[in-house]
Amino acid sequence: MAERRATVRVGGVLRLLNRVVEPVVRAGLGNSLAGPGVFVVETTGRRSGLRRPVPLLGLRTADGLVVATIRRDSQWARNLQQRPEADVWIAGRRRRATATLARPAGRAVARLSVQPC
Repeated sequence: MAERRATVRVGGVLRLLNRVVEPVVRAGLGNSLAGPGVFVVETTGRRSGLRRPVPLLGLRTADGLVVATIRRDSQWARNLQQRPEADVWIAGRRRRATATLARPAGRAVARLSVQPC
């Protein structure tokens, strides 16, 4: 029971943090054209069909980026599993991407192939 309450508290803190970080990243701060950073990935909700933005830590690659989470049960990963098409905000610009999802050690990791501008 105490573990469940702790999980709920952590989830609430992460949602609050996401609300603060998301507009900053969309504005172009927090990531660069090369290397690691924070990226906003917009998935489509697998049940609702609504756009679901989430800031994620990631690393730029030659043709896209790799994003990951520390949580075992992330909804963004489930959404990408259902619909691999997504948008990602890089340096203040929205780009279309297609995801390939992996789950090493139960964690979600997605490789996003980003379409050129």
